[in-house]
Amino acid sequence: MNWLLVILGAVVGAPLRYLTDRAVQSRHDTVFPWGTFAANLTGCLILGTLAGAVSAGAASSQLQLLIGTGLCGALTTYSTFSYETLRLAEDGAAFFAVANVVASVVAGLGAVYTGSALAQALWG
Repeated sequence: MNWLLVILGAVVGAPLRYLTDRAVQSRHDTVFPWGTFAANLTGCLILGTLAGAVSAGAASSQLQLLIGTGLCGALTTYSTFSYETLRLAEDGAAFFAVANVVASVVAGLGAVYTGSALAQALWG
């Protein structure tokens, strides 16, 4: 039954990722992949909050499968991040390629930490 929770989360996460990417990217006239960046940061914040809630005993392992593995797994995308970074570098936008890597890693870790700290403040 665990696999069903993962599938249900992914059914929501995949379209959410696509819609987030399109909505955010359409508002920016730049080569920087803001849509993927926003989707990945959102997933990091959700996953950090969920992990903190699970560790505090405020969320179940089933919720972790549904939201953490399913929704966040489909919402976030390392492959698109990698492809877009490579595309930027190949197109001569080296600054944006490096900025994408640095900003994604730093902001992603910050979002996970913030979510975890928020969960600890609420349920710890």
